[in-house]
Amino acid sequence: MERLEKAISPNEKVIWVHCASLGEFEQGRPVMEELKKNFPEYRILLTFFSPSGYEAQKNYAGADWIFYLPLDGPNTARRFLEITHPSLVIFVKYEFWYYYLKKISYRNIPLLLISALFRKDMSFFKWYGGLQQKMLLRFNQLFVQNRTSLELLQGIGLGGNSRIAGDTRFDRVKQIAEHADPLPLIEKFLGTKACIVAGSTWPEDEEVLINGWKNLEMPELKWIIAPHEISAKHLQQLKQRFTGAILYSELLSDPSLDNQVLIIDNVGMLSRLYRYSRISYVGGGFIKMGVHNVLEPAVYYKPVVIGPYYKKYQEAIGLVIEGGGLVVNDEQEFIQCIRSLIQDQQQNELAAMAAGKFVQEQAGATKIILTYIQENRLLTS
Repeated sequence: MERLEKAISPNEKVIWVHCASLGEFEQGRPVMEELKKNFPEYRILLTFFSPSGYEAQKNYAGADWIFYLPLDGPNTARRFLEITHPSLVIFVKYEFWYYYLKKISYRNIPLLLISALFRKDMSFFKWYGGLQQKMLLRFNQLFVQNRTSLELLQGIGLGGNSRIAGDTRFDRVKQIAEHADPLPLIEKFLGTKACIVAGSTWPEDEEVLINGWKNLEMPELKWIIAPHEISAKHLQQLKQRFTGAILYSELLSDPSLDNQVLIIDNVGMLSRLYRYSRISYVGGGFIKMGVHNVLEPAVYYKPVVIGPYYKKYQEAIGLVIEGGGLVVNDEQEFIQCIRSLIQDQQQNELAAMAAGKFVQEQAGATKIILTYIQENRLLTS
């Protein structure tokens, strides 16, 4: 609280955006950046609950102040709002803090929930969910991702302050793709050869990839592996198993190095790497936690291959339904899928078109949210 008090002066015009963690930040980011562009007289306070969000984005240039959110409580919430005095509050996807929402509502501060996703097993829709429903009533508008969420809210009498906007992550990946700088070293490494980019891979994914690489017998096909874990020990293990593989840092030191497999030993390149793939593989689908971000490769019109654990994620389900995502259950299916996508150009093009079209058609949530803010004059007197 003392740091907040020193940072934010009473005459500042403030928009407060709260994200639980890094995933929610990626959903909030396009909205924050549009607010900056459209309302330059306002400054943005970004708060996180999780260290994984705060530590990754504590230097994000799009926000004027970045803090952890103090734990909920009546006195804490009151003091926080006295210090920050926001003109608009936006919560992203989840995070329902009773006293913060109550105090925001008492002060008549406009409050929005964006990219929200509701399931029927949530407490809001149970017989004991009265308190949770009351928290949702505090929001001026609930911008939900899909019709299922809207129908659940309508079922408890909250249809009046709810609407479908979609998921702002689609806008974010479009934004990344449109502003992605080329990677000349990757282009040189690939030359004219086709490439599989495997991103955010876990050991379970890597077992499938290694066996696929050994058994496909396609020397003309290059592989780029961007593992989720980039500890020195894990990278060395991957190098040994992908016989003769080179690390990206080694390629930086000697651009003339050439091999069939390149292992990325840094963080931050993956979203730009996918553009160079003929086929993209997104990791996480062979562990129960589930698949990582399938939209990053899909936005480049690339077929996206994933493991069987994807059904917790609406965007992955949608991508599979539309034909841009291809599910493999084991290494044999992986080998068959890759061979088919390499040898059958028409199948590859159909899956690629389905993937890109899926992202393009789902984009636009940010515009809907900004239009609501402008039309309701939430930041203009």
